[in-house]
Amino acid sequence: MSKRSKIILAVVSVALIAILCWIGFSMFSNRAQEINFTQFSKIVMRSGNVQATDEGTGDTEEEGAQSGEQSGASQLNASDGTQSGDGEKDDLQNVVFVRIVVDGYNCYGYEEGERSYTYYSTGPTPLVSSVTLQEWSDTGVPIEYEDPNAGSIWSSVISMLGIVLIAVIFWVIISQTAGGGSKALSFGKTKAKISTNIKVRFSDVAGADEEKAELQEITEFLKNPQKFSDLGARIPKGVLLVGPPGTGKTLFAKAVAGEAGVPFFSVSGSDFVEMYVGVGASRVRDLFDIAKRNQPCIIFIDEIDAVGRERGAGLGGGSDEREQTLNQILVQMDGFESNEAVIVMAATNRSDVLDPALMRPGRFDRKIMVNLPDVKGREAILRVHARNKPLASDVNFKTVARMTSGFSGADLENLLNEAAILTAREGKKLIGNLELYEGINRVIRGPQKKSHVVTESDKRCTAYHESGHAILAQVCPQCDPVQEVSIIPRGNAAGYTLTRPDTDDQDYSKNKLSDLICMILGGRVAEELVIKDVTTGASNDLQKVSSIARRMVTEWGMSEKVGLISYGEGKPVFIGRQIGSTQEYSDTTAALIDEEVHRIISEQHERAVRILTENRAVLDNMARVLVERETIYNEEVVMLMKGADAKEVLAAMDESDKKSGENPFTRFERSAKHRQDGNKEAQEGDLREGGTPDSVPTEPQAPTESAAPSEAEADFTAPSDAADGKADGREQAPSDKEDIGRF
Repeated sequence: MSKRSKIILAVVSVALIAILCWIGFSMFSNRAQEINFTQFSKIVMRSGNVQATDEGTGDTEEEGAQSGEQSGASQLNASDGTQSGDGEKDDLQNVVFVRIVVDGYNCYGYEEGERSYTYYSTGPTPLVSSVTLQEWSDTGVPIEYEDPNAGSIWSSVISMLGIVLIAVIFWVIISQTAGGGSKALSFGKTKAKISTNIKVRFSDVAGADEEKAELQEITEFLKNPQKFSDLGARIPKGVLLVGPPGTGKTLFAKAVAGEAGVPFFSVSGSDFVEMYVGVGASRVRDLFDIAKRNQPCIIFIDEIDAVGRERGAGLGGGSDEREQTLNQILVQMDGFESNEAVIVMAATNRSDVLDPALMRPGRFDRKIMVNLPDVKGREAILRVHARNKPLASDVNFKTVARMTSGFSGADLENLLNEAAILTAREGKKLIGNLELYEGINRVIRGPQKKSHVVTESDKRCTAYHESGHAILAQVCPQCDPVQEVSIIPRGNAAGYTLTRPDTDDQDYSKNKLSDLICMILGGRVAEELVIKDVTTGASNDLQKVSSIARRMVTEWGMSEKVGLISYGEGKPVFIGRQIGSTQEYSDTTAALIDEEVHRIISEQHERAVRILTENRAVLDNMARVLVERETIYNEEVVMLMKGADAKEVLAAMDESDKKSGENPFTRFERSAKHRQDGNKEAQEGDLREGGTPDSVPTEPQAPTESAAPSEAEADFTAPSDAADGKADGREQAPSDKEDIGRF
């Protein structure tokens, strides 16, 4: 049942119920009292005597009239051989009829007053006998006769209401029957949502100045198309926004529509795809027909890769429903008909699988890469999302932005939301640095599980595992500095080593990747040296180092034996395209690749064993401090690396804890300033490997791909989930114990 039909039925039902209630109240509130025919006749006769007495006395006093009435009543009672107490109710003694109505079987007597009638009686025969009526008439009481064949007005009203109710129910049933047919006919209609008053503006989008400049032309064209047409310029018919998830592609499209003040048609790529052939193409036609009637306007297709994948890659052949839908999109965007004032915008993070015909000029003329924000962009995004949030006076977004390298706009918005939730949970009025710091860790890893019961053996194993990561991160020259080491479970990790870069570098040299592999293996090596056994905690570590080493060999040309050849293993899996493809290299080359991957990992494993063996005292002291305090920061790590024992570090931590209310970001600021002021002795002294080529910093050597990470590099060179996702040591934590590759 449609919403309109429900409203009509409800209104009619309420009206009928109200009318019926009013009728019932009227009938029962004014209902007459039933008496027997004998009593009714007595009252008629008494009423006649009272009227005769009134006429005889004229203008006599009221007492005389009352005495005459009582005298007439006594005579009537005497003539009938009865008295007032012999059967007649006391409340009938003073009843006087001023009018009598005979209606079929019933006789009604009306009193003088506000009430219409008070008493009625059923006669002994269908019609009262003429003798009785003559006697009543002689008394002088007016008698009126009703037509026995005439129905009551209430019965007529009720009958009409019943007819109206039946008609309404019948209309609703017919509407529902017709609605089924209309729904079947509207199955091919578009599901696009139309918004005519978008509130989003470019001021609500931060951290992407170049992208806004590219889209500003679209806004100006929609506002003033004559400006471009006079110069012979043609505005792009389609704009494709490509970038990692959470970078604000949909927000950009809304901002363009909001700035231009035009209708905004938003639809998902999956809304076109249905089980029935031809439905998707019909919806595309309907969408563009509606858009033409509302031009100038913007059509936004989110996740266009759901319908715009390369044709011929599926198993359904040319009759595949998705391909038919794509064909219709191609025709509508640049086919036989022109859509001069309809601009199509689309968003995807898998542009590599889109059909080439969709990407050509004339359809999606412009491809805009929406990358992750840099440190200035993150600061601007934080300020945008903090507009409606009360912040403490000492909050410094510049420091927060430096600590959130690799965060997308959605991650930053989630960070502030988590901080606001924590503030409300604590009953505070202002969002402070403590909540922001915890919000960062929550976005990266999840909430802490301080109540989680951990055995002493697991706690000791995790402490050594994390210490191995932290020591190698400090020793390897191209690893990011350690910010925090904890053995408190957080998310699916039993512990984590958090490292943060000083800059937003996106190039990875061979030495940097080698240091990264060495540092990732630190947890496994620490277990081998101390526990004399290995656990499942390093399973994800091994997956990460295997992926990095294999891509060094097959994609980035970092193996001398394999050479400068890309074997294409870094592309995302696209089953439709790969079904008909064959392996691009021989089995001998595949064996050589495996050999080189094994060599790279083995070399870094031996290197990690050598470093941790040389720094065994540091490893033991750091693990002891972690077991005691569960979390340490950069200052404590530096103290341990300089040779301080566990007691000295614990004493320094106790002294630092006495400073209540310390800003947690000051640790990061102090460590960053310390490094900027020339703290190189701790990295170039006895704790660093001496004379090995890998330990000497080299100029960054860019991989074979561009500096900006592609979607294919998302497993460790582009953000994934809620944080950075780069396997550059930003978070080193083995699976079960930690999960490497996340900050």
